[in-house]
Order: sequence, then C-alpha cells, then structure tokens
Amino acid sequence: MQRRARGSNLGLVLLLSQIYQAGFNNIPPVTLATLGLNVFLFLKPLKHLMKVCISVNESYYRQDWQRLLLSPFHHADDLHLYFNMVSMLWKGIKLERELGSAQFACIIAVFSQLVGIMYLLLEMVLTEINDDHSYSMQCAVGFSGVLFALKVLNNHYHPGGTSYVMGIAVSNRYTCWVELVLIHVLSPGTSFVGHLSGILVGLLYTKGPLKKIMEASGGVLLHGSSSGQTFYNNAGYSDHRNHHYRQNTQRDFSLYTGGLSEEEQYQRAIRNSFHERGRRWN
Repeated sequence: MQRRARGSNLGLVLLLSQIYQAGFNNIPPVTLATLGLNVFLFLKPLKHLMKVCISVNESYYRQDWQRLLLSPFHHADDLHLYFNMVSMLWKGIKLERELGSAQFACIIAVFSQLVGIMYLLLEMVLTEINDDHSYSMQCAVGFSGVLFALKVLNNHYHPGGTSYVMGIAVSNRYTCWVELVLIHVLSPGTSFVGHLSGILVGLLYTKGPLKKIMEASGGVLLHGSSSGQTFYNNAGYSDHRNHHYRQNTQRDFSLYTGGLSEEEQYQRAIRNSFHERGRRWN
C-alpha cells in the first residue's frame, strides 16, 4: 500500500505563512480551530488515508461510519492541505463574522457530515443508474466539499458581483457551478461528486429546509450568537457585523490569499493537485 507523498511540506510552510500574515488575532476562533485541526491531522493522521477516505463500499456496505467523521479533515498531501485551508481562511473570516462563532461552528460540524452523506447517496445512485460498482469503490478525502458548501453560503450572504474564472467574467451566483465543471475537466483526479455534494448541501441550507432545522435544533444558542457576536482584531476595534467590517474584508483580501483571487487559487490547485488512480481527493 502506497504511503502519502509529502515531499518537502512546502504547502504547510506556505499555509503557516498565510496565517501569520493574516494575524492570529484577526482570525475568528472557529476558523482558527478548523485550520488547526486540519494541520494537526495532516501532521499526525489518525489512520492511513485509505482507512479514512469515504466510499460506499467501505462506509455503507462495511459499516465503517467513522470515515464520515474523519475523511473531511485528512488530506492527500501538503499542497492539497494548503489550497483547501487558504480557501477556508478567506471564507471563514467572512462567514464567521457574518454569522457568529456558535452558528458557524454548527455549520462546519453539520456540513462536514452532510457532505459525506450526500457523497454516499450520489455514488449509490450512480452505481445503480450505470450498473457499475466502481462508483461504490471511489474513495474521497479532504475538506473541499465543505468549502464548496461554504462558497454557496458566501454567495448567499454577499450577493451580486462578478468573478473571473479562466479569464471569463462569471456572475458570483454561478461561479461554484463553473468551477465544479472546470476543476473536473482540467483535473480528473479530483472528486466531481464530492464537490457537487458540497454545492447541494449549501443549497439545502440557503434554499431548502436545512437552515430552519439547524436553527430549531440549536435554538437560543444560534440566535443569540448571530445577533451579538463581537470579535476583536489586533487593531483594537470591535465589529458587530457592520459595514466597517465588510470594507476591511475587501481591502485586506490579499493578506489571506497571498495576492491570489479565489479562482486563481483553484487554478493553481488544479495544476498541483494529487493524482493517484482509484482515489478521489476533495
């Protein structure tokens, strides 16, 4: 069984550099904890990747449900970790301040599991439709399914605007779909179904019943946190989800992305993504 190739851990060094540039005091706690958990499990994985990746065969037929919990937080290599976590850094700063830490923590916890469940359901459907058991064997690992879901949320809470994907202007409401197709076409080793699962979970939250279900389950905790969340940065001011925060987010965007737009990050991730036959990396 082949071990994970880590190379020189350049991606990990670059990630730590981005976090340092952003400033630990500028990163909301749940976002910072999520970054820390992913880095920790990259350095000290609980199991071999083939023991944590999620597939219909392993998770459903063999009843190894622990993979649902573990697969989002393990990564194939340092570059896989880097591009996912830089994207998480940017999205987390925006969304956690918008929603509050308690609600954002619930979203991360629920999405990380629902994306896996959606992935299993889609792979089972593909297995039945195509009468091809290979779909049930596809094993996925990584956080990018959750990131696609968060991208849907970000576009929902910050509507409008245009992004450039491969030099083409695309409305922000459609960028996740365009990226879904382009990443799959340009990098077949990535998981199309895993990314699609993230988009569908995001739509369940923004357009479907998931948000109401989570609010009903969380009750006072979610409502209380989203209305009064205060976060202090190292400049000493507090932010109550006002326009001052949104202006600063736009101004400081390059600090969190190393000067790359999100689409440029995806394109570079495509060029450096981990390829190995029989696996799909989110």
